[in-house]
Amino acid sequence: MSLFTWAAIYLTIWWTVLFCVLPLGVISHAEAGIDRGDGTDPGSPVDPKLKRKFTTTTLVSTAVFGVFWVVIHFHLVTLPRVPMGQ
Repeated sequence: MSLFTWAAIYLTIWWTVLFCVLPLGVISHAEAGIDRGDGTDPGSPVDPKLKRKFTTTTLVSTAVFGVFWVVIHFHLVTLPRVPMGQ
């Protein structure tokens, strides 16, 4: 596989893990009892901690990608060959 394919696989894993990590540990304004006034969604997070979530996402994604790479590289699971256009 080409480098572009590996990068696309990693980014797909990264985004999937990000959406799994985003809701973890979130406390909304309504849960915290904070009144934000008019125009603000009561379900918006008090402190989303995005930097920490991006770091967690990167570490988990790298581990998942590493397992995927080992499985493909050592042919633990073979992928069918897609015939090229004639």
